[in-house]
Amino acid sequence: MPVHHDLDDHLRRAALYELVHRRRDVRGEFTGAPVAAEVLTRILAAAHAAPSVGLSQPWDFVQIIDGGTRRAFHRHVQRERAVFADTLTGERAERFARIRIDGVLTSSLSLVVTYDPARGGPAVLGRHAIADAGLYSVCLAVQNLWLAATAEGLGVGWVSFYREEFVRDLLGIPAGIRPVAWLCLGPVTRLAARPDLERHGWARRRPLADVVHAERWGARGEPASAGTACGRD
Repeated sequence: MPVHHDLDDHLRRAALYELVHRRRDVRGEFTGAPVAAEVLTRILAAAHAAPSVGLSQPWDFVQIIDGGTRRAFHRHVQRERAVFADTLTGERAERFARIRIDGVLTSSLSLVVTYDPARGGPAVLGRHAIADAGLYSVCLAVQNLWLAATAEGLGVGWVSFYREEFVRDLLGIPAGIRPVAWLCLGPVTRLAARPDLERHGWARRRPLADVVHAERWGARGEPASAGTACGRD
């Protein structure tokens, strides 16, 4: 028999999709206002609820409020920005010059999400054939964190202009553990209607039809109706 969804189900579904599409990578809209401890706990609990290969839960979260630490990281980010800028010429260089790449100093705090490949080992169920499955698990935790923060009315910005060894030394992260994401977090004046990179003409969002393949790579088409179980061999 068909499943009947009541109004509450419809509203929950609509709220989830609205949240997914409202999420933004925030740079210049942070207010610097504090984040309540209970709000941060809810956000981290959502991140910690992410699925992980072999239930290894290979993530940790380093909370950074100290101004000296953030200023040191910001200086490093600006050096890496210059390294990237030196690879650009012409219109591309001009566009990049107008793009802000971080909110390290203006956000309320930073969270660094790390990956411990040894956690759950030595035999992590499901990782023997895909070594990066643990890293993918950490990215799922980041996405959960991002959506939860958006639901709380906060912004998140993922800073990727850094060298892992610098962050490891700055935060005393043990060897073998990777700093996967430096996230700026805090209240914002607004979440932009369009992503910054799209607004600055750096890139555009690809149509869904361009990335959906039917059965085999290259066979383009709209998403098809779901099939039925195929059973065992």
